[in-house]
Formats: sequence, C-alpha cells, structure tokens
Amino acid sequence: MGAGISNEKCKNLDEIKTETKTLLTELIGAAKLEPGDALVVGCSSSEVAHHKIGSFSSEEIGNAICETILEVLDGTGIYLAAQCCEHLNRAIIVEKQYAKENRIPIVNVVPQLKAGGSFATATYKHLKEPVAVEEIQAAAGIDIGDTLIGMHLRPVAVPVRGSIDSIGNAHTVMARTRAKFIGGERAVYYKP
Repeated sequence: MGAGISNEKCKNLDEIKTETKTLLTELIGAAKLEPGDALVVGCSSSEVAHHKIGSFSSEEIGNAICETILEVLDGTGIYLAAQCCEHLNRAIIVEKQYAKENRIPIVNVVPQLKAGGSFATATYKHLKEPVAVEEIQAAAGIDIGDTLIGMHLRPVAVPVRGSIDSIGNAHTVMARTRAKFIGGERAVYYKP
C-alpha cells in the first residue's frame, strides 16, 4: 500500500464495533435525534489504531466503524454525515436526499484513503446515493480521534459524556445541539 496507508489486519475490530455502537446509542438517546436530523462523524482510523492522525489510514477500520453506525441508524430516519479529512477541506459525505431536502449545494469530489480519509471513503461506498457538500448544521456529532467536527454542528453545542471516552485508542468527544435562548429576563423558554 501507499505511504501512510495501513495494510495490517486489525486485531480488535469487534471491540471497535462494540465501542462505536455503545457511544452512538448513548448519543442518539441524549440528543433526542429525530428523523431528518443529521449526525456528523469525524473519524481518524489512524488514531483508532494508536497512530498519529493521518499517518496510518486503515480501510478495514473505516469500514467497520461506518458499517456499525449505518446499522444503528438503519430505520431511524437519521442521516449519517461523514467528515472528510483536511485534504478535502473537511467536506461532508451525505445521502443526496439529505442535501436536496435541506437545499445544500453539492460539490464534486470523491474521497480516497489519503484524500478524504478511510471513514469518509467507506461512507461514500456504503451510502445509496452519496454526495459531497461543504457544510451542514448537524443536530449532533461524534468526534473519533480529535478531528474537529465543530464546524459542522448547529451553533449551540452541548457536550455529551458517554460511558466510555474512546473507540480503540482514539479519544472520543460527543455533542448534541440545542436551540439558542434569545430574549432577556422576561423570556419564557420551552424545555427541549
């Protein structure tokens, strides 16, 4: 394989899948996601495999995490939004239907292992009609390996603490979003 691309077999794929499913299930519950919402995921397979981000892209790990997420989301109406790596300016891979429904301009790029990353590449292969967009405002997100997904969340992000804080060896951070509170001391707010 090319420079920075792993050809090693991952010995703990089942553990990675279990951790992914655990955190995703906890986030969906905490964020109260609804059909039509987007869940943004940034993922460094290098970090999951205990390497420096961008140095050890693993197609096997990208596929395992993508398949697990899509399995959990199946039938929920929640869309997966996969953040590409910085080589594609952190573009997002989504279903064409999501982009159309939300009037998000589609851009022309197809992620690859070293230009987009293994997770975005896997997502592109697994979605029914994948497209790339430059930005979204997701209702919640999981950042696997400190990939910085904040730019793709709605304006008011709230941290969600899971029962575990990593997938494989990658530090994991989760967030949900909430509506902005506007007005002053006389304003009345609903409880989301």
